[in-house]
Amino acid sequence: MGASIYFPQTATIDSCEQLTEKEKFFRLVLPNQAPLGHGPGQFVEVSLFGIGEAPISVSSSPTRNYGFDLCVRATGNVSNALHRLDKGAKVGIRGPFGSQFPVDNMKGKDVLFVAGGLGLIPLRSLIWYVLDKRSEFGKVTILYGCKNPGELLFKDEMKEWEERSDVEFLATVDQGGDAWTGNVGVITTLIPHVEIDPRNTVANVVGPPIMYRFVILDLLARGLDDDQIIVSLERHMKCGIGKCGHCQINGKYVCMDGPVFSYAEIKRLDEAL
Repeated sequence: MGASIYFPQTATIDSCEQLTEKEKFFRLVLPNQAPLGHGPGQFVEVSLFGIGEAPISVSSSPTRNYGFDLCVRATGNVSNALHRLDKGAKVGIRGPFGSQFPVDNMKGKDVLFVAGGLGLIPLRSLIWYVLDKRSEFGKVTILYGCKNPGELLFKDEMKEWEERSDVEFLATVDQGGDAWTGNVGVITTLIPHVEIDPRNTVANVVGPPIMYRFVILDLLARGLDDDQIIVSLERHMKCGIGKCGHCQINGKYVCMDGPVFSYAEIKRLDEAL
């Protein structure tokens, strides 16, 4: 983390690429190539001077030393302005903030990733962390679903995961097309196609809120316990440091206590409401 949680560092866009009609990929570097110091699952506050600030998940693994990656959907003032920037532009960065995926608890275990839509962005950080330390983990399974083929992210990496002998990768879309030869259906249609050892698996689930209910029910039906299911919550975050209260859920601040929670923690929050 930078010297101050309030004052942004200046980062430079080292490269950028349009991934889909709505999403753009950025690789940023800090002054003197300093590491961001993040863990998988954390986010940064990105500021554009004169426009505003927005929380954005870091999508690169801390095992990579080339800077850090952000993948941004153009939805608001800050994200739309980011999409207009190109290589060499400067942005402000505060953070990293928030909780991380519990990687130490996953070592020696099978790791299941379930990503829906933009959920692949924060999960990409954990996926590459696990693959860069592949010998420390058991079976790796990646399930990824989108509304249609045009919304699929990181297609080159998807192809790499599909071709790796030490990874099981399955993708699906809600609506296919003439060119799509893969599975058609919501992401839960993939779960019956994979073998899961309920005694030795940690499931990491990130996607739109409606997805969580059905994926979690299916994973529980396969024998996983509440603390074996890890999720990352979407919430309206602003300050990143628990001051504004926008992301509070019954005394918990998603920007600080989350965004990564176990399902066991989520259930306790829900029961206390």
